[in-house]
Amino acid sequence: MSWGTELWDQFDNLEKHTQGGIDTLEKYIKFVKERTEIELSYAKQLRNLSKKYQPKKNSKEEEEYRYTACKAFLSTLNEMNDYAGQHEVISENMTSQITMELARYVQELKQERKSHFHDGRKAQQHIETCWKQLESSKRRFERDCKEADRAQQYFEKMDADINVTKADVEKARQQAQMRHQMAEDSKADYSSILQKFNHEQHEYYHTHIPNIFQKIQEMEERRIVRIGESVKTYAELDRQVIPIIGKCLDGIVKAAESIDPKNDSQLAIEAYKSGFEPPGDIEFEDYTQPMKRTVSDNSLSNSRGEGKSELKFGGKSKGKLWPFIKKNKPPPPPPASASPSAVPNGPQSPKQQKEPLSHRFNEFMTSKPKIHCFRSLKRGGATPEDFSNLPPEQRRKKLQQKVDELNKEIQKEMDQRDAITKMKDVYLKNPQMGDPASLDHKLAEVSQNIEKLRLEAQKFEAWLAEVEGRLPARSEQARRQSGMYDVQNPPAVNSCAQDRESPDGSYTEERSQESEVKVLATDFDDEFDDEESLPAIGTCKALYTFEGQNEGTISVVEGETLYVIEEDKGDGWTRIRRSEDEEGYVPTSYVEVYLDKNAKDS
Repeated sequence: MSWGTELWDQFDNLEKHTQGGIDTLEKYIKFVKERTEIELSYAKQLRNLSKKYQPKKNSKEEEEYRYTACKAFLSTLNEMNDYAGQHEVISENMTSQITMELARYVQELKQERKSHFHDGRKAQQHIETCWKQLESSKRRFERDCKEADRAQQYFEKMDADINVTKADVEKARQQAQMRHQMAEDSKADYSSILQKFNHEQHEYYHTHIPNIFQKIQEMEERRIVRIGESVKTYAELDRQVIPIIGKCLDGIVKAAESIDPKNDSQLAIEAYKSGFEPPGDIEFEDYTQPMKRTVSDNSLSNSRGEGKSELKFGGKSKGKLWPFIKKNKPPPPPPASASPSAVPNGPQSPKQQKEPLSHRFNEFMTSKPKIHCFRSLKRGGATPEDFSNLPPEQRRKKLQQKVDELNKEIQKEMDQRDAITKMKDVYLKNPQMGDPASLDHKLAEVSQNIEKLRLEAQKFEAWLAEVEGRLPARSEQARRQSGMYDVQNPPAVNSCAQDRESPDGSYTEERSQESEVKVLATDFDDEFDDEESLPAIGTCKALYTFEGQNEGTISVVEGETLYVIEEDKGDGWTRIRRSEDEEGYVPTSYVEVYLDKNAKDS
């Protein structure tokens, strides 16, 4: 089956057919190109979609992604991002392996087709020229034969006429002979051209055209094979990414299976647990007696306060004294609504004997506030550095997080210092590599940063140790530190108690906190009265200036040297003495302590 033998007379139709094949190939190229554009657009939209729902950094939304359900959603977004990447791979591979390759092939195909049909037209023009030559020689031979026949007839007529001279007859005879000779020459020429034409025509239809058509047939078959290979490649490129897309989908399924509702519930507890005790029962208030509205002796505030009072009085220890309680300080006049017993003509409260202590503690409550009650903080305002606006459990987490961040920064600075030290050693061994003195400034700067970060970490560690003592199920020493913290920040208790005052004039939960602090203050006041003058156990140097504005503290100036009479017990304060009559507490991070060896041993 060959086009040269079967389609020898279909030159024009073959030309149209091959042009249609090239058009089909170009149409397929356009189809693949548009498919790649769709894949790119789809991948871009998927990426934008994934990016749109990604949590924003340093936002509250980012904190929600601690839960397994949110983590599964985040994993889905990440997997969809990878899924979009596979569609980009499809687009890139189709562009490089199909579109670009076929575009080059189409150009080569057009050149080859043009060359083959040019040879075919050239062969057609040659056979047409031979045909014209044959026709011309045939017409000349025919004309010469007719002229020779007319000359012969004229000669015979002249020869039969007796009136014609002999010269005229001879002239007619010669003319007839010449025409016959011309006819013979035309015949020979026509015969030669005819044989040549027949030979050329045989070569044209049996050699040239079959060869040209065979080449065109091979070209067309290669084009068809190339389209088939491209279609197969088209499918293979899709199939290549199916395993990776399957892994993306498996990742989504795995993320869905990792959702743990119990774990999310536990995380919610850790995130929002305040650490406070739930309120107790409110007992019946007897209004049958002739009195104004008062709070029952066994109400929530009194029951909680007395419970803690018994605990504190039962286990009195000679630990560290609270720095803000002054020796033998006279009690201030009682406030108008310090206790229910302040109501005229009312019954005496069971806590009547503790009233002088509350008078003394009210002065502490009116000192400079450091924290606010939770209700006032919710209304707005800046967040304190020690996170004292948060509940105990949340504050502990924030402080722990801050300590971890500072430790990471310290480690980073230490690594940088080690690197600079190694570089300096290299410079010392090989002076041609650099000047060792040029690194001294950088080394000093890094060391200074480390020292600042350590002081900052100590400050937050002290706050952390303080707040850990306020959480439930802690040691007695931790509970005492908790009480010390409450005394340090008395306005919070007072303001919260006022905010929680009920319409009938009675107090609610915050009142119990006030009672607790009163008992703690009583305990510390007793210890402070019994305390004798302590001996110096070392010296310290003030690193920064500290203005001791609260009672129990002492002001120091940067560079000043003082005596240490009691070292830091973990709450961030060191007790120092300037003279026999001037002593107090300063933050441990503000001084550099040098303890005597004998004092350490003892």
